Parts: sequence; structure tokens; C-alpha cells
Amino acid sequence: MDYKKAGVDIEAGYKSVELMKKHVMETMRPEVLGGIGGFSGAFSLEAIKGMEHPVLLSGTDGVGTKLKLAFLLDKHNTVGIDCVAMCVNDVACAGGEPLFFLDYIACGKNVPEKIAEIVSGVADGCKQSNAALVGGETAEMPGFYPEDEYDLAGFAVGVVDQKDLIDGKDLAAGDVLIGMASSGVHSNGFSLVRKVFENEMNKEGLNTYYEELGTTLGEALIAPTKIYVKALRSVKEAGVKVKACSHITGGGFYENIPRMLKEGTKAVIKKDSYEVPAIFKLLAAKGEIAEEMMYNTYNMGIGMIVAVDPADVEKTVAAMKEAGETPYVIGSVEAGEKGVALC
Repeated sequence: MDYKKAGVDIEAGYKSVELMKKHVMETMRPEVLGGIGGFSGAFSLEAIKGMEHPVLLSGTDGVGTKLKLAFLLDKHNTVGIDCVAMCVNDVACAGGEPLFFLDYIACGKNVPEKIAEIVSGVADGCKQSNAALVGGETAEMPGFYPEDEYDLAGFAVGVVDQKDLIDGKDLAAGDVLIGMASSGVHSNGFSLVRKVFENEMNKEGLNTYYEELGTTLGEALIAPTKIYVKALRSVKEAGVKVKACSHITGGGFYENIPRMLKEGTKAVIKKDSYEVPAIFKLLAAKGEIAEEMMYNTYNMGIGMIVAVDPADVEKTVAAMKEAGETPYVIGSVEAGEKGVALC
């Protein structure tokens, strides 16, 4: 008896590391010390010594049941982007600059080519956010996960000078809310997605072309989460003070927007200020999901919202566009009980 007969292939683990190395190396920053394969990732803080009061920020998350689509479609090179996005967007939401990222992959069977494909997506997300992929873990767990399935989670660390921390304390009535378009469902609410489309949760159903989507159902659903780090950096470099920021994840508008508000303020969102993407309309119609529940579950086409002074709206919109994002002026901050009003 040996470890391989128990279901864990150490040689496959070595091969996975070799195959993923080229992807990992593409994410390196000057601050990364040492090579790949150490027991920990080393990252120099020399570059942040110029900050008055450097504050570390962290974020951790996974991809959730969106992974089920990756299994069905046998497409594994985008879910890594989702994993990174869910973490670095939270760091950026506080005004931070992501520094480095670590991933964790647990699988029923280590297929080196599949693991490398997953990590290629993680590396892609790291490059989009300028975060170094300094380490990770691939755990082969036979009997715990089915052989053809895996879970993926990650952890990001960033930094911000305390004076630049986005905390909502300066938010005031009259401030303008600007939202950046999402790429679709992102990585939340997929248990409901899979329930609504349960008859389509197979290769044939997911590869069916929908005229209203302009793509197949699978392509629309597996589209990776937008990473807004570059856009928020662009807004900061334009000299705009972002007073408050919200990453629209699980819980949609109703749960996430209040997190950016201070007591005595409310957000008023105009639903007709932008076009809700077709995937959400299809989901609501097919699942007979009430509008309030849709806004309480999904991003509805807006992945990140910032609050700025009215005088900074034009500069903010221009900076977001320059970074390649699609911004919309979607509402305003008003005095009142903390919460969200959609009209």
C-alpha cells in the first residue's frame, strides 16, 4: 500500500506545480522575494515606506456554486478570475491597492493540466489587479470531493495610506452615486441560477444560443467577474476623493449599498438610469422572481458603486471610461434613515 493507491498522486502534484509556474511568474512584482515553491511567500514592504500611516487590507472569498458550470462546460480558465475579483474588489473598495494573492484548490483528483488551467485564470485576475500570486495550495482529497470536481478560494492583501481610506465618514446629502457595469451575474446567486435553469444544466442546455443574450446560456453565465481595481485607481489618480464605495456581491443592492452609508443618509437609485443586462431579465422571467428579490440577490448589471461630490462627477466618469469601464450616474445620497430606495 502507498499514498497513490489511497488516491493521492504526489507525482501529479509535482507536475501541476511545473505546469502552473509560467502563469505564476507572469504575476510577479518587484517586491516579491524568493522564487516559487517556498513554504511561504515573501513580499517586501519597502515600497510602502513612503506612506504616512500604511494600513493593510485583506479580503478572502471563493467562487461558490458557479464552479458547477465550469464542471459542466469543462471550462476552467475563467473561474480563477472570479476568485481573484471577489477578493481584490473588496480591497479596492476601501481605497486599497492589492499587493499579493494566494489561492487554495481542493480537488477529488489532481489532473495537472486542469489545475494549471485553473491557476492560469487566477494569474489572469492577478495581472488585471497588479497583485502578485505569491503562493497557494492544491489539496488532493479523494473520497471528500468527486474525482472531476474541485473547490477554489483565495486571499488577498492590499495597502492604503490611512488618509486615503474610503470609509464613508464624509458622505453627505447631495453626493452623486456612480455605478460601473458588471459583466453579468459575476459570482453570486448561482444556487438560484441553477435552480431556475435546472433543465438546462447540461452541456446541450448550456451550449444553446439565446437571441436575447447574443450568446449561449453557458457563455453568459460563466463570464468572469469584473475587476475594478484599475478603474478605482484611475479615479484616485484623477484627483477625485471617493467618499464611499460598495462592491455589489451577494445580497445585491439592498444588502451591499447600505454598507457604504453612514447613519442619517440613504441611497436613492434610479432603476432607469442604465439598461439591466438581458441575463437578469431572462432569469427573472423564467424563474418568476419578483423584482425586489432580484435586486436583493444580484448585482443587476452594476458591479461597483462610488459616491462622489457633484463637482467631481465628470472627472470620475472620464477616469472610469479611460480605465475601460462603463459608468452610469445611477442616483444620489439623501438625508434620511439609512437604507436604499429604488425608484
